[in-house]
Amino acid sequence: MVWKPDVTVAAVIEREGRFLLVEERIRGRLVLNQPAGHLEDGESLLQAVARETLEETAWSFRASALVGIYLWKSPRGLTTLRFAFTGSVGEFDSSRALDPPVIATHWMTPEELRQHHARQRSALVTRCIDDYLSGRRLSLEAIATDVIEQRS
Repeated sequence: MVWKPDVTVAAVIEREGRFLLVEERIRGRLVLNQPAGHLEDGESLLQAVARETLEETAWSFRASALVGIYLWKSPRGLTTLRFAFTGSVGEFDSSRALDPPVIATHWMTPEELRQHHARQRSALVTRCIDDYLSGRRLSLEAIATDVIEQRS
């Protein structure tokens, strides 16, 4: 059997000491997460994180740095390879519907998020924020901004 982790992207967005989080219903449970989702065929990591942020929060997002790359194994045994980016939000589209399973967005302080530890979708939520708060910023120059295809 071939092992293939899910590749995801996440946006760690801080404004005035608060972080943009999504509240989503996953397997009947309300959880908190960064705007995040799967990398789709044909898109770059930077395109994916901008798309996922817009779809889940209605905020446009521009990445400025990579916070980290995380390998996480869920309690169900699934493995995720997450690329977490930080950057800034631009315009907010109040007419845009949020993609299911997102039901709301929240700007929360790290302390507020820690009070809701049991509601975090995974340990990655706090870990990415802690790494961001510690000053971790990796250059986007290390990330290919386009999809590299095999030449014939």
